[in-house]
Amino acid sequence: MNEFRKLGIIEPVLKVIEEEHFKEPTQIQKKTIPLILSGKDVIAGSATGSGKTLAFAAGILQITEKRKTIQALILTPTRELAEQVGNSFGKFSKYLPYKTVIVYGGVSINPQIEKLKIADIVIGTPGRILDHLSRNTIRLNKVGTLVLDEADRMLDMGFIDDVEKIIKQCPRYRQTLLFSATITQEVSDLSSKYMKNPIKVSAQTHVDAKKLTQVYYNIADNLKFSMLVHLLKNEKAWLVMVFCNTRKNVDFIAENLRLSGINALAIHGGFSQEKRSRTMKQFNLQKKLYVLVCTDVASRGLDIQGVSHVYNYDIPRESNEYIHRIGRTARAGEEGKAISILVNRDFNNFRKVMRDNNVDIKKEKTPLIERVKTKIIKKTENFRERKEKKNTGFSRFSGRSSKRRNYRR
Repeated sequence: MNEFRKLGIIEPVLKVIEEEHFKEPTQIQKKTIPLILSGKDVIAGSATGSGKTLAFAAGILQITEKRKTIQALILTPTRELAEQVGNSFGKFSKYLPYKTVIVYGGVSINPQIEKLKIADIVIGTPGRILDHLSRNTIRLNKVGTLVLDEADRMLDMGFIDDVEKIIKQCPRYRQTLLFSATITQEVSDLSSKYMKNPIKVSAQTHVDAKKLTQVYYNIADNLKFSMLVHLLKNEKAWLVMVFCNTRKNVDFIAENLRLSGINALAIHGGFSQEKRSRTMKQFNLQKKLYVLVCTDVASRGLDIQGVSHVYNYDIPRESNEYIHRIGRTARAGEEGKAISILVNRDFNNFRKVMRDNNVDIKKEKTPLIERVKTKIIKKTENFRERKEKKNTGFSRFSGRSSKRRNYRR
C-alpha cells in the first residue's frame, strides 16, 4: 500500500485498492499517476490489462467536485470497454459521492438522458456521445479532464471525425489523457492538434514473452476447420479465444464447433448489447474448456481472465492487431500459446505481421488430422439487425459502410 500512497492517490481510493488486494502499482501506474495528478497532458503507450484505468481514475477522482456538472469524459471505442471502465470507476469511487454514468448505443437512450442530468463523470462511445450532443442532453463545457482510451482502436474503427467533434465541445483549457496500445501516425496527429505539451510514457506489454509460445501451421485450404477442431481437442487448454476477421466466419466457426462437440460461444458487433453481455457472462462462468469465437472489434475491452490459448483462424488484416490478439494470453505469470492456422490466402497478411512486429512465430509440423464435415449456416436476420443495416449503409462484403466504417456505436 505504501507504494500506491507514494504516488499521491487520495485515501478514499487507497481504501478500495487495499480492499481489492492490489499488491503494487503496475508500470504504467507508476509512470503516469504523478503526471496526471500534477495536471499534465499525457500520451501513454499501454495495452489492455496494464492497469491504465486506475491511472486516469486516480487523477479524475482527485479533482472532481460534487456540483451536478460533467467534469470528466472518457471516450472508449466499444460498448464492452465503456462498461468495463465504468464499472472500475464505480468501484474506485465507492467512498466518494460522485455519480458516474456510462452511455453507449444499442440500448434505450432515455434512461441515459435522466442519469446525465446529475452526472459528474461520463464514460461513453463516440457515436452515443454525439447522439446526446445533438439532442442537447449532454453538456461538455465544464469538462476538466478528457480521456481517449484505446485511441488507436478508436481511430482504426473510423471514429476520427466523431472524436474531433466531441473534443471541440470541450473547453480549450483542459487536461487531455491519451492511452493507446500503439502510437500510430493517426494517434500522433490527433495529439499534436489537441494536446498541450504532452508527456509521452510507455510501459512494457502485460504479456510475459518468456511464457508465450507462438506457432503456425501451414495446411491445405480444405482442412482449415478440421485443423482447428483437432487442435482444440488435443491441446491442453482452459479458456480459448478464436479470432476471425468477419462476423460470417464467427457464426460459421462457433456453430460448427458446437456440432463437433466443442463448447463454443460467438460474439461480434452484429449482436445486440444484451446478447453480448449475456454471452460474456456465460463464458466467464465456465469451469471447463470453453471457446469464445470473436471478431477483433467485439473482443476489445472484454475483461477475460485465464485465457490459455489464442487461435488466429483468420490472420488479421492490420498487422498491429496480431499484438492485441496474443496479448489476451500469457498474463500474470501464466503460460500461454498463440496458434495461427494458415492456408494460401492468409500468407499476405501473415507476411505483414512478421514484417511489422518483432515476434518469433515458429512453424509446426502438420499432424495427421481427421476431416471434419461442416454445415453451412443460414443466418436469419431479425427486424432490428435489418433496420441497423438499412440506417448505416452496411456492406455485406466488407462489414463496413460504403462511406465510412460502420462502428459508430
